[in-house]
Amino acid sequence: MSATPRPLDRPNILLILADDMGFADLGVMGSEIRTPNLDGLARRGLLLASMYNCARCCPTRAALLTGLYPHKAGVGHMGADLGTPAYQGYLRRDAATIAELLRPAGYRTLMSGKWHVGGEYWARLADTWRPGTPDRPTPRQRGFDRFYGIIDGVTHFFSPHYIMEDDRRAPVSPTDFYFTDAITDRAIAMIEASAADKQPFFMYLAHAAPHWPLHAPPEDIARYAGAYTQGWDAVRTARHEEMLARGVLQHHWPISPRDEQAPRWSAAQAPNWEASRMAVYAAMVDRMDQAIGRVLQALQRLGQFDNTLILFLSDNGGCAEFMAEDGWAKFMPDIHNDGRRIQMGNRPDLPPGGPLTYMSYDLPWANVSNAPFRLFKHWVHEGGISTPLIMHWPAGLKQSGVVHAPCHVVDILPTLLEVAGAAYPAELDGQALQPLDGESLAPLLAGRPWARQQPIFWEHEGNAAIRSGHFKLVRKFNQPWELYDMDADRTELHDLSHGNGALTNDLIRHYEHWAQSIGVLDWNVLLPRLLSIWQMEDAHG
Repeated sequence: MSATPRPLDRPNILLILADDMGFADLGVMGSEIRTPNLDGLARRGLLLASMYNCARCCPTRAALLTGLYPHKAGVGHMGADLGTPAYQGYLRRDAATIAELLRPAGYRTLMSGKWHVGGEYWARLADTWRPGTPDRPTPRQRGFDRFYGIIDGVTHFFSPHYIMEDDRRAPVSPTDFYFTDAITDRAIAMIEASAADKQPFFMYLAHAAPHWPLHAPPEDIARYAGAYTQGWDAVRTARHEEMLARGVLQHHWPISPRDEQAPRWSAAQAPNWEASRMAVYAAMVDRMDQAIGRVLQALQRLGQFDNTLILFLSDNGGCAEFMAEDGWAKFMPDIHNDGRRIQMGNRPDLPPGGPLTYMSYDLPWANVSNAPFRLFKHWVHEGGISTPLIMHWPAGLKQSGVVHAPCHVVDILPTLLEVAGAAYPAELDGQALQPLDGESLAPLLAGRPWARQQPIFWEHEGNAAIRSGHFKLVRKFNQPWELYDMDADRTELHDLSHGNGALTNDLIRHYEHWAQSIGVLDWNVLLPRLLSIWQMEDAHG
């Protein structure tokens, strides 16, 4: 017998985050990847097509959890402590998490998946980790009643080097484990326990998929056998055309040219292997959607589906990082937990996807993921910061369709507080809190018009931007500013800065004032600090 739903003023909240998934990777956004569960949520709910993240994993997660720009949350770069509160690498105490704010309002606070806002961890040194110190806070120390998952930024999907359950390291089967499935199983169990206690829940389901390494079950990879043999140029064009047909873009913007670092498909040196890498990536997205479908089925079985606000988005655009043996791969464990050796790096002599490989899908396919936009994760041009946001709530949503108003991940926390009837206090546990940067999206849920009142800002590794109204000023690190009219040219093909000096200078002043006020430092100063930390840790490892 189904559980009785609670009153509308106490909805459950399910916040789902994908990792390194591009703007164009969902079926509803024009992709050939099978994502029927997410597509269904988007069709029945709201699809916010101008949602922005922070261009990188942990800065986005910090902003999402706190409603503050990453520097104000303490994660202005990544997990390394670079010597200032804005760059300490873990969540600040004057930045409250969603869990810390919803728990006093009567919510059970649950997390399953990837944390990555609790300091730097080196995967090869996992046996020495001591999470829970002041500079290594875990989810349980930042408001979550339950936690299962990883505390660092990346994992082997079949053989993770460190899994935590609540406050302890958890054992992992060497023969029967896949991370996407495991965090889904734990999330469902947590939701079931909450429903049995008749307590509303906030579940933060933070996937590691489809972040590298490329790992997927064989049956999912088989679904995409031969799907990408036509190459990245053809797939990217097809996705753009499908987007236009579906009406998910505000205007018929032309697709940006193939990235200058991506060769023509006809020039690919190992086309079959290249196609198989993208097939594994697609399988990872597919498997994530299947897992989300299992959570939706559990909510329906428990009688909780109609009164659960579900949100889904990605933490940055598609990732162009090449998995070289002497690059990122060298920092990861190369022994499976059953004792076998893992072959590290993008090796065309090995089929990707299995547990004894460690690969990425690389820049040309990331260019497909981010269609129709330019650039990738790490940069703050549209390809690095754009994600669809899906919002679904049968009992409370008063409209459906596509929304094009620009919004940002900092807007999610104030939205959830308003929906839950929870306050944002002046202080928490005796610590004064910073004012929120986000603006509630709740009017959209109620069927009312909404537009952001304040500009949106970005800074990551010297890549910087401001979006004010329909104009966006953006630059790469150590490069000149570019100006674009987002209404006419969201694919950023026509730089207007030379003919609009007054507007460009005004936006530069606004950006610089914001950057100074939150503690942004010159990346030319911070980079040597980071390299020094990496060199010491690499030598120690």
